[in-house]
Amino acid sequence: MKFLIIDDEPLVRRSLSRALQARGHECDEAVDGHDGLSKWESQRPDAVFVDILMPGLSGPDVVRRILTNEEILKDRPTIALISAFSGEDSEKLAKECGAACFIAKPFEDIFAVVDRVIAMAKKKGAS
Repeated sequence: MKFLIIDDEPLVRRSLSRALQARGHECDEAVDGHDGLSKWESQRPDAVFVDILMPGLSGPDVVRRILTNEEILKDRPTIALISAFSGEDSEKLAKECGAACFIAKPFEDIFAVVDRVIAMAKKKGAS
């Protein structure tokens, strides 16, 4: 599967990317929302990790733009919204903007995080 990580924190991008590659998946990174949208449009990954707070274009705005793109109505990516600001508000925001799940940073077990999103993407692909 192909993944895209959109986060302004290099350590988060690099950590998720390495964990996904260790599981045998292709991965690309974007430094902000605008870069992420551009890479999403050109690559159409199966799943996307998107940080909530980024300079320029916020994570929820990125998610809404991806999910309102008419070309992907049949093949929507699995989107995980991530943030260091966890709690009910972040989980509610993830649902409201259309993300499949919310994951709090820092990650306690990065392999559990990537395995969760991989499983969601595989399940979606099987349906």
